[in-house]
Amino acid sequence: MLIVFCKKCGKQLSSDETFCTGCGSPVTGSPNTDNSFNNTINEFMDTPDSTSEFDRYDIEDNKIMAILSYIWILFLIPLLVAPQSRFARYHANQGLILFIFSCIGSVASMVFASFAYIGTVVSIAIGLFTLVLMVAGIVNAYNGKAKELPLIGKFKILN
Repeated sequence: MLIVFCKKCGKQLSSDETFCTGCGSPVTGSPNTDNSFNNTINEFMDTPDSTSEFDRYDIEDNKIMAILSYIWILFLIPLLVAPQSRFARYHANQGLILFIFSCIGSVASMVFASFAYIGTVVSIAIGLFTLVLMVAGIVNAYNGKAKELPLIGKFKILN
């Protein structure tokens, strides 16, 4: 049985539908049948976007500061160089949360290191997850987006 999903909203459709019953988009081309992995990734990366709350000039002027926020302790640079920028501060907060997560992950890896293979698996998993979040944050900052990082981005330390 062929399972078909709308390419725009992801709603499951019957294979004979020409318009999505969820969003009304026309169903054209080859159907999106890779429902498990793609939908999981899309749901994971679909986080709140507050870009519209920021001034576009602030975004353009401070993209580099926002990008630096995701590179380990460099989240401090936007706080020192562009303290007036709400966009840079938003990404500095995301970077700070990521930094704290990676520190906690490092400690957890050391704790689990005493267990033969579990420590290695935990360390690799935390490292890869941190890298994925770092890249996601850098891509969002580069594109001028103010999107929360998956799972950890909802926490606010800096206002």
